[in-house]
Amino acid sequence: MIFQPFDINGVTFKNRILRSSIGGKTSFYDGTVGPAWRHFETRFAQAGVAALISPTVSVHDRRFSPLQYPKISQDRFIAPIREGVQAVQAHGCRYILQLGDPGYHTQMSLLPEAIDHHGPSDGFDLVFGYGNRVKAMAEDEIQQVVASFAAGARRAREAGCDGVEVTASKGYLLHQFLNPATNRRKDRYGGSVDGRFTLLAEVVQAIRSEVGRDYLFGIRLSAADFNYLPLNLRLPLSLPLGQYFRGNGLPETLHYGRRLAELGVDYLHITAGFGFINPKESPGEWPVDEFRLYANSIRHLSGKAHVRAMLLNALPRPLTKALFGWRWRFVPMANADYARQFRAHTGLPIIANGGFQRRSEIESALAGGQCDLVAMARPLLANPGLVQRFQQGHDAPERPCTHCNRCSVATGVLPLGCYDRSRFASQEAMEAQIMWWSGGPSYPGAAP
Repeated sequence: MIFQPFDINGVTFKNRILRSSIGGKTSFYDGTVGPAWRHFETRFAQAGVAALISPTVSVHDRRFSPLQYPKISQDRFIAPIREGVQAVQAHGCRYILQLGDPGYHTQMSLLPEAIDHHGPSDGFDLVFGYGNRVKAMAEDEIQQVVASFAAGARRAREAGCDGVEVTASKGYLLHQFLNPATNRRKDRYGGSVDGRFTLLAEVVQAIRSEVGRDYLFGIRLSAADFNYLPLNLRLPLSLPLGQYFRGNGLPETLHYGRRLAELGVDYLHITAGFGFINPKESPGEWPVDEFRLYANSIRHLSGKAHVRAMLLNALPRPLTKALFGWRWRFVPMANADYARQFRAHTGLPIIANGGFQRRSEIESALAGGQCDLVAMARPLLANPGLVQRFQQGHDAPERPCTHCNRCSVATGVLPLGCYDRSRFASQEAMEAQIMWWSGGPSYPGAAP
């Protein structure tokens, strides 16, 4: 089934494999996409995937993260994005722009910004974001968020994108409002399962009003939050403690899925976990050294960031990995069963994400009715020619992605690419592939 076309709201995907959202430092410092972004995206299109889901493109003009990640918060960003989208589409590949706002999970900033610490409720979060404290948003600020998503969707359509996807996962702002541990509001944006859904509902309605019913529109949704993974400290504690440690489970998110279907969303992109990165969304190893690299790069932004970096550097490496890497492991097809339940309960087309790399597993998920399409990022980053290899009848790449997650964290500081030295004959070969992604010369094994 992998190579059977599939249609959603008038958009035809030539096969069932999508490149999932993957971000990196491919833009200018102001968020304008540049040649490196265009080269990076076009490499995947040339390799035969049916569609690219963009990196999370910020709809907020000041709150975006990390630096050199793309923005779509002003009309001046439309033309550069259009140029890259047309280059992708020239290869028969669709382009879906993923819209997001990191909220208080904003990872980096040129200098400290108070607006980077705004979220649903006042509090403290040790692992995510760099701010010392989270400040609750006022209702007028929430309405500005709704307007920014609608404007971002309008700009995506004007840029020629085939559709938009809104991230209500990754621990970003909309996910923060859905999660009972981070949303303790008592107004209409909190206080109950449906109250916490209000912001996402308003965003969906505003986007549909802006782009029309004939435009492809999906939601990336976490099927279960697993707030206790990765190990973290969030204050204040909230009752009931089970909900605080767990977050939303499948009953709550299936309810959200049904409501999204009623609101006219075209598809759901199903992952799991809260925060980026987390072991449910990126199953595999916890990258100790790369997380230290990231923490050291932002230690100047706040007292919390400084102390966090000190702890990561001072603790022995085995202890650090044992504490922060608790329950990190690779699980094949990690969220396929969640995807199956959303497909059955909502009637919407479903994209499954997490732990896919083998052709046989993808075929099994598709034929078994667990999902309609599969999205992946790390395996395609490691093996650009993976789709062609499937077409040749192979079940897996010669040198599979090891799901070490080094790329997930290192590329917040370094160029996008695979940083698992064990997969390459030499460090020079690894660096050649990394540079190829953003426009460098070809290397042995590169996709045609």
